[in-house]
Amino acid sequence: MNGPVAEERKAAAARRSGPLIITEDEGVLDDLLRLCAAAGALPEVAHGTSVRAEQWSGAPLVLVGDDCADRLSGAAHREGVVLVGRDPDDPGVWRRALGVGARNVAVLPDGEGWLVDRIADSVEEAEGPALTVGVIGGRGGAGASTLACALAVGAARAGRRTMLIDADPLGGGLDVLLGAERAEGLRWPAFAGSRGRVACRALEEALPEPHALRLLSWDRGDCAVVPPEAVRAVLAAARRRGGVVVVDLPRGADGTSAEVLGQLDLGLLVVPSELRAVAAAHQVTLSVGMMMGDLRMVVRGPCGPGLDGEEIARLLSLPLAGEVPDDPGLSQALAAGRPPGADRGPLAAFCAEFWARALPDGEGVTA
Repeated sequence: MNGPVAEERKAAAARRSGPLIITEDEGVLDDLLRLCAAAGALPEVAHGTSVRAEQWSGAPLVLVGDDCADRLSGAAHREGVVLVGRDPDDPGVWRRALGVGARNVAVLPDGEGWLVDRIADSVEEAEGPALTVGVIGGRGGAGASTLACALAVGAARAGRRTMLIDADPLGGGLDVLLGAERAEGLRWPAFAGSRGRVACRALEEALPEPHALRLLSWDRGDCAVVPPEAVRAVLAAARRRGGVVVVDLPRGADGTSAEVLGQLDLGLLVVPSELRAVAAAHQVTLSVGMMMGDLRMVVRGPCGPGLDGEEIARLLSLPLAGEVPDDPGLSQALAAGRPPGADRGPLAAFCAEFWARALPDGEGVTA
């Protein structure tokens, strides 16, 4: 796992490596500098007659003002060039774009939103969409929050970039379960006003970092509702950052939950091995199952005669992701301040096996 110094150097390098702006139009330059600031990018500015070859080829994104397009028509073609203009009715704009090798044209001001997203994409250096796993209880007290924490701890121990998101405002806060209620960083209420696009690097750096993972939890304040559009923006940013995202889900199916469920790659329904829990889990499946593309079941033991994992899976018509026997050392570990899944035992073993199957390269953790 990379140390904090290496991570900081990497982040600093990324902040230095912003887009290249080429224009002599002061109005266009002012607009592009403003849009770069909104995207969290630090650009480099060049005039149309003073662009060095290494600037042109090395920038993650090149924004060419329409006023400089003709002078750059002989430049080597490369990916990531955008022609920026102001006249939507100019018939020659696409000819000039072709001349500089630009696949896209941004006409200001209408194209500002698209351009901010494009700038942000160029500097975030994400490793690909995160594998996003949601965990939901078949009934109250099923152990979904414990499993969500253990999965996140296991992924972080494997060296994966990991974010754990508490999507259940009534669950008491995952920071408490991780012993991180005093950790510095932002909680959900700080993101209640988020709209549109949230910079994924800024999100990651703003969150507490207990046990080598990033945590977005609730605080103990009065705010227990975050608008669906804010949840959508935050979760999309978490996914763009790459690695692994684990979400502790509420059992309800309101608009906010729907935003989360729609972005999951995989859902895990935790069902204790008892008849009443199976009946309750059936109702949860009916409520949220259609909003998840891939919902699987985790049985929490001990399993009694005639009600093992395979039988419960058959009753709920769900594939079985595995069984987690009771972990006798879990309560003692939590009381001592150790997070779920940190100690050897059935819970850590399940998480190691799960990630070994789920992660693209089969890389798991040692339980």
